[in-house]
Amino acid sequence: MSVLSGKKILLCVTAGIAAYKTASLVRLFIKLGADVKVIMTPASKDFITPLTLSTLSKNPVHSTFYEKEEENELWNNHVDLGLWADYFLIAPATANTLSKMSNGTCNNLLLATYLSAKCPVYFAPAMDLDMYIHPSTKESLQKLQSFGNILIPAASGELASGLVGEGRMAEPEDIVSFIENDILSKLPLRGKKVLITAGPTYEAIDPVRFIGNHSSGKMGFAIANAAANLGAEVILISGPSHQQIKHSFVTRIDVVSADDMYNAAHTYFNNVDIAILSAAVADYKPKNIANQKIKKKDSSLVMELTPTKDILASLGVIKKNQFLVGFALETNNEIENAKSKIKRKNLDAIVLNSLQDKGAGFATNTNKITIIDKDFSEKPFELKSKIEVAKDIISEIISKIN
Repeated sequence: MSVLSGKKILLCVTAGIAAYKTASLVRLFIKLGADVKVIMTPASKDFITPLTLSTLSKNPVHSTFYEKEEENELWNNHVDLGLWADYFLIAPATANTLSKMSNGTCNNLLLATYLSAKCPVYFAPAMDLDMYIHPSTKESLQKLQSFGNILIPAASGELASGLVGEGRMAEPEDIVSFIENDILSKLPLRGKKVLITAGPTYEAIDPVRFIGNHSSGKMGFAIANAAANLGAEVILISGPSHQQIKHSFVTRIDVVSADDMYNAAHTYFNNVDIAILSAAVADYKPKNIANQKIKKKDSSLVMELTPTKDILASLGVIKKNQFLVGFALETNNEIENAKSKIKRKNLDAIVLNSLQDKGAGFATNTNKITIIDKDFSEKPFELKSKIEVAKDIISEIISKIN
């Protein structure tokens, strides 16, 4: 999955011959899962039609502050458009538009929206060689970058005038790749490897039955997704779960029993930077597993159980520079029990949630947590969706490792 998946991209098209390439650009963004809206300067319509870009983007194309042909004229709110976007891209960016942007000129919808945008702004210049190398253009490029805007360098090649040299707008595939790489390079977990365990474990009684719990895996999967969205390479070890995850940075490893999860965790732990063990691992398993289905004969069944291996504690013993995070689901003496677990298992932090809190625990879409670090500092959070809780957990870990 691309880092652009689910992102809102505002593509602004100015009046250069390279405008014809924006059809391919929109298609590439859509294919990667982005939501695209388009603003065109009035003159850019001479090079590509609004109908083409609205059809490909599946959104209306805006060009002026209001649609003159509409009987009930509606204002195209440049502030709303600027705030809507996660990323702002001007492509092609002509010398005229670059000059206006660098000097704060605001005489069309595109420029007004640019001045209202709060998100990263990328621009891909496109013009003839003499214009591109002119001192005034170079000054515009420098000023725009000093404002924090991000230049997508023009390529060299044959230009509309017949000259050969710099000024050709980067190809759509190169623009998309540039933006993706730029976003990835700035993600706080870029280059980090994260191990996450999730879901329950099933401990076999016989070929049919097992000992398990009600964990759905939702919390662990949300944490995996949150870490991957911030650039981490994630190893997700999951017990039996119906949860799904589609992210190119996540490798999912399915296991069944506590022993399976123990072995998988130890296989990868030495090579990760962060380990977050959110799985609800069974504490006990049958001492003897029947080879055949146990028949119901008596009114009661006595079964001898034996402890499973403590995955979290075993990793705490061998950890070196890894940041190790455990989970504690408690029903009483929550803070004391969680702090005891930090010390006993050599953890860097623990995520505490209590079954006493409404909306927390297994099989819900929400959770209420308190994060306690190894110095016993406590940070409570309000009830939130597990997606938001996952972001809080990852954010706290980042604050500790940086």
